[in-house]
Amino acid sequence: MYPNVQAYDRGVMFNPDGRLFQVEYAKEAVRKGATSIGMTGKDSVVFVAHKVVTEPLAIQSTVHKVFKIDSNMGATYSGLVADGLHLIDRSRIIALNHRLVYDDDKSVESLTEEIASYMMQATQYGGLRPYAVSLLVGGMDNGPKLYEIEPGASILGYKAEAIGSGKKIATEILVKEYKDNMRVEEMIALGAKIIKKVSEGKVPQESMEVGYIKEGEGYRVVTPEEVAKYL
Repeated sequence: MYPNVQAYDRGVMFNPDGRLFQVEYAKEAVRKGATSIGMTGKDSVVFVAHKVVTEPLAIQSTVHKVFKIDSNMGATYSGLVADGLHLIDRSRIIALNHRLVYDDDKSVESLTEEIASYMMQATQYGGLRPYAVSLLVGGMDNGPKLYEIEPGASILGYKAEAIGSGKKIATEILVKEYKDNMRVEEMIALGAKIIKKVSEGKVPQESMEVGYIKEGEGYRVVTPEEVAKYL
């Protein structure tokens, strides 16, 4: 038994086993979040997210899980809503500042690295807590790019990835059915299939949000009426 074990539980510091409990707790919050999926295709990146709204009188259209970062880039998240929205805003500011200075798109990889660096500060200083959110950031940047940023600020690139409560089921389906060079419509259909499988029932069109970035077209939101075709 280590002395004063609770001290490692309360602050961002390593315990004698090399664990950061606060980061692990943040990852657990992500695992309880609604499922979000990102996929890269031949000339596009697609985001599909499940919106879980438990309040009976809430307006579904005021809840968002898929976001435009810049004309060439988008993102989705799973985990604590406030943390996710804050990091989305931070991403937009980084992309906008780059455009104002260089009059050009910021690369997906560069933006991902900056957000990860920003998140990492919360794992290094006292009085802060890690962001309880995982982000999928993707876009067109000399081809389709997709990255995941975890609460511990680690980055990994993917062809297709899922985060949130349905990650295990989603990953199993993606491994079996995802293919390189898929079209936008095929990826949306696969994402809808995964969301329905994870939900174990009918998914209202307002509960699934879809956005994509396609080469030559930029970022586009798929309307609920269009989403209904895939459910």
